[in-house]
Amino acid sequence: MGVDHEIVPCDPALADTAAFCEAYGYSPDDSANTIIVVGKGEVPRPVACIVLASSRLDVNGVVRRRLEVRKASFASADETMQLTGMEIGGVTAFALPEDLPIWIDAAVMSRQRIILGGGSRSIKVLTPPSTLALLDNATVVDDLARPRE
Repeated sequence: MGVDHEIVPCDPALADTAAFCEAYGYSPDDSANTIIVVGKGEVPRPVACIVLASSRLDVNGVVRRRLEVRKASFASADETMQLTGMEIGGVTAFALPEDLPIWIDAAVMSRQRIILGGGSRSIKVLTPPSTLALLDNATVVDDLARPRE
């Protein structure tokens, strides 16, 4: 994409956010998770949501309403693999299928830099959040996530 970024190697056993942040010294406020959610209905409606690790994705509120479904839930590990080709703990916004919408919590965009999955559990990508806005299927969404209590 021709943007400022750094590939950060990661022990796959430490790829899950809390373990990664603790082991490698990153703040959850600068760590972004790419979470696949599926709106339930006659035709499932998947979406990739990017939120800071210090927040909680509002699946039953904002996500469900934006998908215009009665029920939405986190994709299972198998569903995530089927939809993205990536394992949980390594999902990256930079290699998602072109038809999968990407919703970015507005709070992510306020950070100077973020670290997020790199496509496998063995790498992460460190980049300015403005890089996410360059993705064709990305939309910044206010209040997509709420601060953790």
